[in-house]
Amino acid sequence: MKFATMYDGSPDGQLHVVSCDLTRIEPANGVATLQSLLENWTGLAPALEEQYAALNEAQGIPFDQGAALAPLPRAWQWLDGSAFESHGDLMQKVFRIDPSPKGRPLMYQGISDHFLPATADVPLPSEEDGIDFEGEFGVICDAVPMGTGTTSARNHIRLVVQINDWSLRTLAPIEMKTGFGWVQAKPACSMAPVAVTPDELGGAWRDARVDLPLLVHWNGKKFGAAEGYPMSYGFDELVAHAARTRRLVAGTVIGSGTVSNDNYREIGSSCIAERRGIEILDQGAPQTSYMSFGDRVRMECQTRDGAPLFGAIDQRVVLSQKP
Repeated sequence: MKFATMYDGSPDGQLHVVSCDLTRIEPANGVATLQSLLENWTGLAPALEEQYAALNEAQGIPFDQGAALAPLPRAWQWLDGSAFESHGDLMQKVFRIDPSPKGRPLMYQGISDHFLPATADVPLPSEEDGIDFEGEFGVICDAVPMGTGTTSARNHIRLVVQINDWSLRTLAPIEMKTGFGWVQAKPACSMAPVAVTPDELGGAWRDARVDLPLLVHWNGKKFGAAEGYPMSYGFDELVAHAARTRRLVAGTVIGSGTVSNDNYREIGSSCIAERRGIEILDQGAPQTSYMSFGDRVRMECQTRDGAPLFGAIDQRVVLSQKP
């Protein structure tokens, strides 16, 4: 199944079922929001599967992706991993960060009170903060009991999403040195307009990973096409890691971290920091600047044969208005 949330005047919007080709939608029968579906998935999903099948027979109304909110406009919890070793190893080497402990996923807790719509302008206070995009995949879970193991964790992954985890790179090292984690360096994330059940990926949902490339364009120029499969930890392992000492409420969103591959020099990157890191290694200094106001980034993941999955994130960064 595929889902989108359309604005209805409320903070959480109205849940809609989306056709497989992302051309048509219908309000979800008997389900107001994605959060309410996640809280009672086993009871509500079968009827929505029937609605989804009927919608794919050319029912519904046209789907305007630009009018959609994030599928889950606000979540109880957002936990972001860093599961691509090629990205982490490069950042450690360039910025002389102490190596992370092996055998333990990296993860931080970010703000979840709002996820930005996929085509909304992104207001930020200053270009001097080092504005950067970070293309990721993510999953949304139903309720996960404390102590859930990896095998059981996979059964709690209900939806797969595509995320832009915005970062302010100038502020990040300042906050990292405090030992208390990020606050100012991590503004609200953006989410592609459509959330999909894992079965919609077919064989591309492999080992609880998205075995597809994430295409990134910056100001109309191709920036990266890193593959999602080479995660050191699958999403099932990330869910189990997060649930080791706490239960995860239904609607918890867990991110993969920046999609990255070992051959980043050939295929490009999913964030500017990685490109700058490569330039430091190869040329002794970064050549690529971070984003300026008015810059636009587009991210999209499609199937191997070019069919749409999540829709596209296509956003411009702008100067925020002072209160």
